Amino acid sequence: MSPHHSLPQSTPATLTVFASPSSWIESDALAQCHQVAALDGMIHVAAMPDLHPGKGAPIGAAMASTVLYPFLVGSDIGCGIAVFPIRLKRAVPERLAARFPDLDRPLDPERDADDPAWAVLDGDVPAGHVEGLGTVGRGNHFVELARIETVFEPGHANRLGLDPGDLVLVVHSGSRGLGERILRAHTEVHGAGPAPDAAAYLAMHDDAVRWGSLNRRLLAARAAYALGAEPTAPVVDQCHNLVEVHDGVYLHRKGAAPGDGRDVLIAGTRGTRSYLVAAHAGPDANHSVAHGAGRKMSRADALRRGRAKHTVEELRRTPVGSLVVCGDRQLLFEEAPTAYKRIEQVISDLVEHDLATPVATTVPLVTYKTPDIGSASRSDRRDGRHRRGLP
Repeated sequence: MSPHHSLPQSTPATLTVFASPSSWIESDALAQCHQVAALDGMIHVAAMPDLHPGKGAPIGAAMASTVLYPFLVGSDIGCGIAVFPIRLKRAVPERLAARFPDLDRPLDPERDADDPAWAVLDGDVPAGHVEGLGTVGRGNHFVELARIETVFEPGHANRLGLDPGDLVLVVHSGSRGLGERILRAHTEVHGAGPAPDAAAYLAMHDDAVRWGSLNRRLLAARAAYALGAEPTAPVVDQCHNLVEVHDGVYLHRKGAAPGDGRDVLIAGTRGTRSYLVAAHAGPDANHSVAHGAGRKMSRADALRRGRAKHTVEELRRTPVGSLVVCGDRQLLFEEAPTAYKRIEQVISDLVEHDLATPVATTVPLVTYKTPDIGSASRSDRRDGRHRRGLP
């Protein structure tokens, strides 16, 4: 379906912010929303309660336009969050934290041909892009072992096969170098301008979206095997960095999850709960919901303030008693729970605006960011013994 071009370019785009007066929204993020609204062909910008400034475009926004702008999606095309049930006999965070594999180390089709995680691959790797497969990436990406805590909608949770006390792996990652390559090829020629051939861009974009979903499955499988469990299919897997053709226009989502009748895991922080919601957002919200708590501090501010208030060890164990696996000290401070907005306020805003209904909460047990020094080699040795059938 080809997006229509019937609207005159002089028609001003509308902007709606789905946040309550008590929610803190940074002025720079609102300024970016107004800049996006002024782009040629823009129809409507919907800002979510987790809105915060991004590189050139706001994060936490869904933007409908008759023109496709690759920079509005950014480089991490296909980034999203998936939820995988996992069965473990005992869930002792201290023991399990040491068993996480090195998810900075890519799966190599030749070197790691016997790795059981490959079983989740159905068909070929999208775009033939094997670089970085099975890696989580930096920034706010993570793999988390969590427990289903409060269930608000038992019938809905039961349909997903989830009950209070169940364990899940939550995986937040994207298309790694593939999406970056796609955006760079565009910006080197066209900068922040529109895609001259929307169909050609979408073909590459769709490969990156599929790649991101595959990568989340590989990450979950690698983690499951390392923790002594069998991999499972995701019960939720929604991408929040993509562009879709929706109602005849291009709907760009940058840090905004599809809200048109789908289940979405809205991530809190490594030290707070996350919320699984049933999304039912309408056209005013560009059929989208928030994707997480949203930053309230820049990385530089979080680093500066965090070093003044916290020690590294304090950040390795969170207020909910979970553990953080992260050998990168700077990242520990940048991703501190205090650098983010309150997830409860974000969810409250979504409920108040009738965009989503909470189904259940998850509480973290172990959040993996990057390998701890020394732990990766122990994990690799365990994985090797596991593959050879040794204890």
